[in-house]
This record gives sequence, C-alpha cells and structure tokens, in this order.
Amino acid sequence: MTNLSNFIKRIRDIMRNDAGINGDAQRIEQIAWMLFLKVYSAQEENWDMNEDNYESIIPKECQWKNWAVDDKTGSAITGDTLLDFVNNTLFKTLKNLKVTPSTPIKKSIVKTTFEDANNYMKDGVLLRQVINTIDELDLTDNEESHAFGEIYESILKELQSAGSAGEFYTPRAVTNFMAEIIKPQIGEKMADFACGTGGFITSWLNELAKLVKTTDDQEKYDNSIFGIEKKQFPYMLCITNMLLHELDNPAIYHDNALLKDVLDYTEKDQFDVILMNPPYGGNEKNDVKNHFPDDLASSETADLFMSVIMYRLKEKGRVAVILPDGFLFGTDNAKVSIKKKLFKEFNLHTVVRLPHSVFAPYTPITTNILFFDKTEPTKETWFYRLDMPEGYKNFSKTKPMKSEHFNPVREWWKNRQEITIDDFDKSKKYTFKEIEDKNYNIDLCGYPHEEEDILPPKDLIQQYQEKRTSLNSDIDRILGQITDILGIDLTEKEKQ
Repeated sequence: MTNLSNFIKRIRDIMRNDAGINGDAQRIEQIAWMLFLKVYSAQEENWDMNEDNYESIIPKECQWKNWAVDDKTGSAITGDTLLDFVNNTLFKTLKNLKVTPSTPIKKSIVKTTFEDANNYMKDGVLLRQVINTIDELDLTDNEESHAFGEIYESILKELQSAGSAGEFYTPRAVTNFMAEIIKPQIGEKMADFACGTGGFITSWLNELAKLVKTTDDQEKYDNSIFGIEKKQFPYMLCITNMLLHELDNPAIYHDNALLKDVLDYTEKDQFDVILMNPPYGGNEKNDVKNHFPDDLASSETADLFMSVIMYRLKEKGRVAVILPDGFLFGTDNAKVSIKKKLFKEFNLHTVVRLPHSVFAPYTPITTNILFFDKTEPTKETWFYRLDMPEGYKNFSKTKPMKSEHFNPVREWWKNRQEITIDDFDKSKKYTFKEIEDKNYNIDLCGYPHEEEDILPPKDLIQQYQEKRTSLNSDIDRILGQITDILGIDLTEKEKQ
C-alpha cells in the first residue's frame, strides 16, 4: 500500500520547485486533473471486466496506462517530451472528444471535466515526479481506495484556505448534520443545484448507504443523486469524488442552474430532497433575472436559488438549505415576495442559526439552515440559536466546526422547548401571523453581540447595503400605512 499519510505533502514539495505553480489554488487544480485521470483509469478497469466489449472514450495514446505509468525501464516520457504531450496532445484531445446526447454520462464526463482545465507546470521532470507519486495509488485495492477517499476529503478541505476556491467547500460537519436531519430514504432522489465539490451529495450517500440491503436498494442508491455546478474546477473535483464513491454514471452537470425559466419546470424536473448551500453575496445580470417572475427577480444569487429550490421540489419533498442573515432580515420587495411564497406554499418548520465563522476563512458572514417541506402552508416556525461551543472564540482552519458541536441542536430537535438566556431568546416558536406582521423579517433568536465583528471591507459594504435596503423598504411600507390612514395621496403632491 502507498504511504497515504504524506501523499499530499510529497506532491506539494515537488510542485514548490516548479515556476509555473503560483499559490495553493493552482497547486490543487493541477493535482485535480491528474487525480481525475488516475481514478477514471481505475474505474475503466472495472468496466472493462464487467461489461462486454467496453470501449473507452479516451483514445489509446491518451489513456493513463499508456502515457502516465512508469514501468521503471526508462521508457516513460519525461522532461520537454512529457510537457509537449500533455499540452499539445492530451489536453487538446480530451477537450475535443466527440460527445452526443446519447453518450453515456460516464464517458461524457471526461470532456466536460477537461473543458476548462489547465496544466500549470513548466518543468517536465517535476511533472513526471508528480505523476509517478499519483500513480503509486492502488485504487484496485479496496482498503487503499477507501483510505484515499478520506485523503481526497483533505484535498477538498484545503480549498477553504485556497483563496476564492473556498466557496466550493462547506464544512463536512455541516453537510453531515443536514443530511442526518433530512433522513434519506431508499428510492428518493436528492439534488444540489450548486454542488461545488459534492459535499452535500457525499453526506447524502453516506446516510443512504446505511439503508442499502439488496441489489435493488443498491441500484436506487446509485441513481439517487443530481448535481449542477457552474464552475469548471469544482465540477472536476466533484466528478472525481463521485467516481471514488463508485458511482459509474454520476448525474453531475457542468451548467448554470439559474439559466432556465423557472416557470418551465415540470414534475419530471422535481426532486424528493434538496440539500444545498447556494452561492451568496454575488449579483446576477439582468438576463439571469429574466428567467424568474418579476416579483421574485432579485439581483442576489442566494434569493434566485431559493426560487429554483421552490419550483423544483416535489409534493411532500424536503429541503435543508444554508442562507445568509441578509435573507432573514431583508424586507425589500423581492425578498419579501420570495419569503411570502415560502411561508404560504411550503412548511418552513425550523430555522437553525449558525455561529459566526463557520465558513472561516472563506467568509465571516453569519449563516442559517432553513428546513422546510412541501406538505402544507407554514403554521408556525421554530428558531434555534446554536451558540459557539465552550472554549471557542472563533472557528478556524485549525479549529473547525465538528459534528459534536451540533449535539445541542440534536437534543433540542427531539424535545423542542422555548429557551431564554439573559433575556435573549435562544429558541422560540413564532406563528405565521406573527411573522407576517413583521413583514417577513425573520431575524429572530439572533446572537446578542457584546462586541461587534470587524468584517472585511467587501463583506461590510454588502451587509450595510442589505440593511439599508431593508430599512428603506420598512420606512416606505410604514409611510404607506400612515398616508393611507390619513387619506393623503403623495403621488398627487408630486405632480403639483
């Protein structure tokens, strides 16, 4: 077996000597495409054994076994010859593979994985050393393959500190908790419309695997997931993740889930369960907003994903979704319309408020988990504030959130009670009428701040903009109520 404990360190040490690698993000992206080809090669060996007349979509000269494997006879290509092959043959061939709508997913993923991939290394000798290190992995050994699955998770975790790439990684303690609470069932299909590296899908599969007893169960398990990822790099990582989980035909698509009219979705486009952490903080162009009804056409990405979720959830379906505080307190027209739809057409039964810094160091923005289902309109909603664990001031790369930190929520979930600490609500139930009277401002059971968090300028500006928009909307609404009572028509005064 390979010494997996220092696998990543060995590769990192080699790459540090290459002038083409600039920072952690490029290093991980470089590792990613090579790992994909190594994992795909191992899967192809299985398919070749188990299928009659299996034929690879990858031409022979570009198959891992024919160019990457070093048989120690001195015949393996290296140096400038290797660089020339990778840049001018391998990448060009894989980017231009012929794919049609009838091409099986397990074959078409090769082309989509390489569409925007890059080779950053400039030293062919160092590239050979990295390839040899990766090729030492014995993925035909079940024990080593399983162990490498855990090593791969550590690669994904490193994305949190790899600049903007951190947006693709949701801490595993969070995805596992949400999948656990949602209680997957055999025969159900889950979706994540911004799936990143596949964290929610992996957590779903791990929970569902506990219920697999028969070959029929296994087949349903294999076909229980659906993902869409807009960005090429996390898509590549996600596909590799799914192959490591032995899903032969992972229904993961390189696409933008916001580029289809939500009113065009039918029952066949809907899912039993949706688990996701939509991108937030970004603003979408007007042509994206055109795919949504006017009242739901927010410019905030997270808001648009909430609409997609609501339109793509089956009857009786269940959702767990992470959203920033701005969604809770926002009372601008679009946010109120989205929340009205949520409360009047779905049952938002629980909101868990997460401590700050859960997503550090990627973002300090405070987030929440919303749990709802499509069973009936909301009658009442429970709010629960999960406090920072004792001994922690902040979560960080070295002190991340752990599964046991959710234990207070798990205990409360089974036996819900209203809780007040130092005159601040930690847990409280609100009726739909109470929420409606607050104009859908559901910033409830929040954190009593003794000291203000200092946010980076971009996040601080975004937070102030959201709060200003919310306040302006509240002021307009209250002024409208006052003028109605007094019988004053402000539009007439403006005309004069």
